[in-house]
Amino acid sequence: MTRILYIDIDTQRADHLGCYGYHRNTSPTIDLVASEGLRFENVYVSDSPCLPSRSALITGQFGIHNGAINHGGTRSQLWPAASDRDFVDPLATTSYAARLGQAGLRTSTISSFAPRHSAYHWLVGFDEWRNPGGGGMEDGNDVGPLAVDWLERNAASDDWFCHVHLWDPHTPYRVPAEYGDPFAQSPIPSWYTEELWELHREAAHGPHSTYEVMGFDAEPSYLGGPDAFPRQPRTLPTFESARALFDGYDTGVLFADDWIARMLHVLAEEGVWDDTVIVISSDHGETLGELGIYADHQTADQHTNRVPMIIRWPGVTEPGSVDAGLHYQLDVAATIVELCGGTVPDVWDGESFAANFGTQEPLGSREHLVLSQAAWTVQRSVRWGDHLLITTKHDGFHLFPDELLFDVVKDPHELNDLTVARPQLVADGHRLIDQWVREALASMDHPDPMDEVLAEGGPFHCRGMLDTYVETLQASGRSEFAAALVDRHG
Repeated sequence: MTRILYIDIDTQRADHLGCYGYHRNTSPTIDLVASEGLRFENVYVSDSPCLPSRSALITGQFGIHNGAINHGGTRSQLWPAASDRDFVDPLATTSYAARLGQAGLRTSTISSFAPRHSAYHWLVGFDEWRNPGGGGMEDGNDVGPLAVDWLERNAASDDWFCHVHLWDPHTPYRVPAEYGDPFAQSPIPSWYTEELWELHREAAHGPHSTYEVMGFDAEPSYLGGPDAFPRQPRTLPTFESARALFDGYDTGVLFADDWIARMLHVLAEEGVWDDTVIVISSDHGETLGELGIYADHQTADQHTNRVPMIIRWPGVTEPGSVDAGLHYQLDVAATIVELCGGTVPDVWDGESFAANFGTQEPLGSREHLVLSQAAWTVQRSVRWGDHLLITTKHDGFHLFPDELLFDVVKDPHELNDLTVARPQLVADGHRLIDQWVREALASMDHPDPMDEVLAEGGPFHCRGMLDTYVETLQASGRSEFAAALVDRHG
């Protein structure tokens, strides 16, 4: 008998949870789950942001293998079926949900992800789907009651997997006004200094800068006007104004945590708390000033691709345990499939560590992880040792250099680029990425999907935006950046 509640908090940074060391009390319920289970320090999504990440999770494959790495264009879809496709699409038997179903679990997803991104392959293998109906603009009051209702009706039954997708930390910050301002008296993170804000004001360029927090202009039409989403800052004209950014994001985290508490209360009321596996993770994180980007997930960097991963498996996980190994989120998915008695398909890139799960043996670790982004920028990164090398093929109008190197253990907020100081590490990182790409392409009959993204005009969110953004930069006194962008992209 296996019951699994998988809580998927959209855009959840690991380091804004108390159990990961955050100074604000954003996550009392999640912290409780972590204290009773296993917390992973270094789990990364292979592909970011939203559509590529969940496409990787449902297929068990890196984006280079499944083809879905963008938010539009041909590479927002999985690779088309081959001519020898049988009556049944292979994904119908190899998807994450399908493998859990083959292991005997009834599978359900409560999520608006599929219609928001027209990514209906997410649903393949699920027995049931409940769409909250807001196209990704829901808050916990829209999603939470559906999850509570499902649990009240099904929690006491045997063998189920329920995926619940909460949106609250995602921009625009949307927690209802009556929730108040829980962090009004709490300091913002100490790494974000006035000096850093000044630097970002002086060098502000690229979507989601301090001038245009929500995209390419200060008041994008999709927000619905200046009175909509009052928690969401549109611009950060002063250092003090940055508080609204951190408060808005953290309030969304706490609001999601409150709804998680209500879900877990149902498990206790139904008498299955001690028999239910709780998994808490995300599709990607968020940059809140890192790399000069605010309130978005545009890069293959530490805070976009690293996600929380907490598993409370009664009778299996040691309470309060921590694993520091490098893992893809796909590795955790493969492990859960095997722990449920299923088998991991040969086509999956995820590698199970189920053999050591719940034992005194280390879970192991990947030697390195290759991370990708192709919806806002076109980047591949490699995370190994203490370092992260980011290589850029399209800068998303941020004028990034071709490569950036950070010691993400000593410098988690990516403030000090080491490319000049550590050339051998740069060379090592390039070697790891190049080897990974060669091996991935050798195992497939398709080209590198990043080449298709570039050939079609680059990452989806930047297509057709250069002229408009150049005008915005010129009108706001940032003509030097407008000229640099035209020189590079024009």
